[in-house]
Amino acid sequence: MLSVIIITKNESEHISRCLKSVFWADEIIVLDSGSSDNTVEICKQFTPLVYETDWPGFGPQKRRALNKAKGNWILSIDADEQINEELKTEIQQAIQQENIQGFYIPRLSSYCGRQIKHGGWWPDHVLRLFQRQAGQFTDDLVHERVIVIGSVQKLKNPILHDAFVNPDEVLYKINSYSSLGAKKLFDKGKSTTLSTAIIRGFWSFFRTYFLKASFLDGAQGLMLAISNAEGTYYKYLKLLDLVNNQSNE
Repeated sequence: MLSVIIITKNESEHISRCLKSVFWADEIIVLDSGSSDNTVEICKQFTPLVYETDWPGFGPQKRRALNKAKGNWILSIDADEQINEELKTEIQQAIQQENIQGFYIPRLSSYCGRQIKHGGWWPDHVLRLFQRQAGQFTDDLVHERVIVIGSVQKLKNPILHDAFVNPDEVLYKINSYSSLGAKKLFDKGKSTTLSTAIIRGFWSFFRTYFLKASFLDGAQGLMLAISNAEGTYYKYLKLLDLVNNQSNE
C-alpha cells in the first residue's frame, strides 16, 4: 500500500496539478496549516483525508502527516510538485522491492517558466519514497530531510517541481525561508555580523552563477543567482536581528 503525504498552506495555484498526478495512490493525506484561500476545498475534491492544524515547521509538520499514513510505503511530495507517468510506473515497480528501504528521486525544477539544469538545481536528488517503518523526517524547521535506516537506491525519472512561478512567489519564498533559516541558526546558538551577511550573500551569487554555471540557463539563471544571494543575505541579516534582540533583553 502506498500513502502520499502532502503539507499545504495557500497552495491553490499548485495543488490541483499535484493531486491529479498522484490520484492513483492508495491513499492521499493532506495536512493544511491555516490556508486563507480555497486550498482545503480543492484537496477535499481528491481525498477525504484532509486535516487542518497549526504550523510547527516543515520537519515537525511532515512528521505529523507521516504519523497519519497507513501505507507500508510513503511518497512525500510538496504541493508545487507533480509525478508524471514515467515516474509513476517507476515508483509502482520500486515498491515491489522489499529489500530496499528507500529511494532518491531526481527533481527537475522550474524558475519563472524555465526548467533549470544548472546552478546546483539538477539533478537535485531528494529522498521522497521510503518504507514507513524505515524512515522518519528530521525536526528541522526548514530544509528537513528523510532519514532511512536500510538500503537506499536512486530512481531515474524526475519529480517535476514548479519552484517559482513568478517574481511575487520568489519574493514571498525568500522572505519565508530566510526567516525560518535564521531561526534555525539562532536556535543552534549561531551568531553573525553585517559583514558576514554581505559576504555570504555575494558568495551565494558567485557560486550559483559562475561555479555552478546558472548563466547557462539564460535570464532565469541570472534571476536564480540573485534570489539565492538575497535569500542568504536576509537569512543572516535576520539572524543578526535575533541576536541583537536577545542581547537587549
